[in-house]
Amino acid sequence: MTSPLRILLTNNTLALRAGSELFLSDVAQGLLRRGHLPVAYSTTLGELGEELQQKTIPVIDDLNALQEPPDVIHAQHHLEAMSAMLHFPETPVVYYCHGWLPWQERPVVFPNIATYVAVDDLCRERLLTTPGIASEQVRTLYNFVDLKRYQPRAPLPEQPQSALIFSNQASDQNYAGLIRAACRARGIERVDLIGQSSGNVQSRPEELLPQYDVVFAKARCALEAMAVGCAVVVTEHYGVGGLVTSQNMQQLRRLNFGVRTMQAAPLTEASLVDALSGYNAADASKVSEWIRQEADLEQYLNQLELLYQGAIQWSQGKTVSPDSKFRAAANYLQELASLVKRQAEVEQRAAGFEQRAQLLEQQLQHLQLLQSQLQSQLQEQQMEQEQTAQEYAEFRGSIAGRLALKLQRMRLWLTGPR
Repeated sequence: MTSPLRILLTNNTLALRAGSELFLSDVAQGLLRRGHLPVAYSTTLGELGEELQQKTIPVIDDLNALQEPPDVIHAQHHLEAMSAMLHFPETPVVYYCHGWLPWQERPVVFPNIATYVAVDDLCRERLLTTPGIASEQVRTLYNFVDLKRYQPRAPLPEQPQSALIFSNQASDQNYAGLIRAACRARGIERVDLIGQSSGNVQSRPEELLPQYDVVFAKARCALEAMAVGCAVVVTEHYGVGGLVTSQNMQQLRRLNFGVRTMQAAPLTEASLVDALSGYNAADASKVSEWIRQEADLEQYLNQLELLYQGAIQWSQGKTVSPDSKFRAAANYLQELASLVKRQAEVEQRAAGFEQRAQLLEQQLQHLQLLQSQLQSQLQEQQMEQEQTAQEYAEFRGSIAGRLALKLQRMRLWLTGPR
């Protein structure tokens, strides 16, 4: 593009190192390198937002901070997206859908949206089954890898010797143990784990991935591992998508190595062992070469710039009435109301459970106190009995005790039968 664009990118959070957050980070940095003016917006900021700020990309959690309207809104996640669209009601929008399941990925309908972008074929289905979205508005752009960061590793060994579980969901408290067991069954002793749930978050995975022959991952993590040259088993708690091969890589890529692919097999040790049994170093190299050709960030940015420019041109020849925007906002609030009310009901039930739990805890503490008191009383009674028995024994051994026994025998003799 000949002139730089001010692009407002929205996201549910800019805190954790998760899929859409890292997607936004890579896109924003790529746009900055090309001379554009990206601005990142989320109501939840954190470590990732700070990193973007350090890279000279403005990060805001209040749209009032942006004094100049953007040329285009790159919208992700409905709460932040709708806030931005209503704040800048004349700005054209490119709206992204990153997932099938997450509530924040629920698509919205607004007159300023020129194009909807699905990151895979399943997200395309979600967009095409949303009332108000026309099929001609929908584009699919499969995800990318920053090839400058993720450099090829040395050739894989004929037999795998190391494995990495690369997931924000995996931990030794859930399914990581199944993966470790499957690896041991295939002779892989070194199995490491990185991600949020395990408490081992890595900001530069590109430096770690070349150390591993096999990587267990999904979506973005799987794509990055393949770009490096690792053999990849698609898996998470949903199930096992299997080993990525030159035969299935195109099909799996169209589904972003995601949730639909993991319906292929249940998450069991046997399924994982079966996936590992297909390990082939030469075939993994073919997969890596293809991914590096098809999933280059720079090629992706070329397409994204065209979408932005197309949205701007579309808006210049289109008149949108204020009433249509108000109706779209009202429809969104109606949909949002049901979500909020359901969440409120869940919170009310949770509060009720918490109150009952507190009451039970108080009752338990009272019972424990009674138990302690009874035990103390029992111990005192036992001590009294022991003391009485000891005193009686001492009494029987004393002179007075012996005299008392003699008197008792004499009384029995005098009163006894003749």
